[in-house]
Amino acid sequence: MEQEIEIVLIEDNPDDAALAIRALKRKNLANKVIHLNDGEEALTFFFGAAGVPGRAEEGTPRVVLLDLNMPKVSGLEVLQKLRSNTKTAGIPVIVLTSSSSDPKIKRCNELGADRYIVKPVDFRSFAETVADLGMKWIVFNHHQKV
Repeated sequence: MEQEIEIVLIEDNPDDAALAIRALKRKNLANKVIHLNDGEEALTFFFGAAGVPGRAEEGTPRVVLLDLNMPKVSGLEVLQKLRSNTKTAGIPVIVLTSSSSDPKIKRCNELGADRYIVKPVDFRSFAETVADLGMKWIVFNHHQKV
């Protein structure tokens, strides 16, 4: 029986990704996480043709944690494509950013991001924030889908 994807983490910084995954492990959610390294991988994962390596065939995730500033394809572009496709438009997207004063946050809101969080610098705060948000969205979406 295939395990449903709970969280897709799109994060190009390996240290931030490791922190997020470690935080999710503490809440027993990491076995249902798929980590993608950049926006290009994310677009392939969600929209690549069947059989393309990296293509999602496991189902629709309950939540996406999306870094805003990435090389190749930006988080804004990924968000825009997720929202403009009927298959992915309803997936909650939480945008991760380094600064609360980032002017791109307004654009994220316009594109339909469900929430954004500023990545705290210290490990404990970051881990708690990511784990709490991941748990909240998974529980909320589980009740919505029942």
